[in-house]
Amino acid sequence: MATLLVACQPADDAASQLLEVAEQGDLASVEALLRRTRTADVRDHCEWTPLMKAASNGHDAIVSRLLAAGAEVDARDSGDYTALLLAAGNNHLAVVKQLLAAGAMIDHQETTQGFTALIWAAQRGHTAMVALLLRQGADRTLPDFSGKQALDHAREHQQQPIIDLLISRPNPV
Repeated sequence: MATLLVACQPADDAASQLLEVAEQGDLASVEALLRRTRTADVRDHCEWTPLMKAASNGHDAIVSRLLAAGAEVDARDSGDYTALLLAAGNNHLAVVKQLLAAGAMIDHQETTQGFTALIWAAQRGHTAMVALLLRQGADRTLPDFSGKQALDHAREHQQQPIIDLLISRPNPV
């Protein structure tokens, strides 16, 4: 995903600045730019939004501010990634909690591999994230485009605590 960030250039100067400061976690600059641009949903050429950049980097205060400013919680980039997928894959629990509270689609699948937030978290070994997503109702049976479920990915990467969560009762504590 890092190459995606490098390859995508912002659409204009105001968008460029808002995307950059959201990615960096600069709340004061986000505030100033939101007053100037009057929209939280500016995009770069790969369709990344400031919310996606902030979520991917775990900037929970920025995520909160962008959501309050009306950022679309389930905006999708050119690969159909959402802020929730990015935050879950990068193990940002506080951000995922905010996005879910704002109504983010927990079982959304991106269009490159068909991964869900749960699959990303399971594959990357983020045990607490997997537990959170399961408690919030993530569907552990959704397969990716190769037919693999979160459990299959956890097994491939030898993530025993996650395997245990995924085969335990429906809503682990």
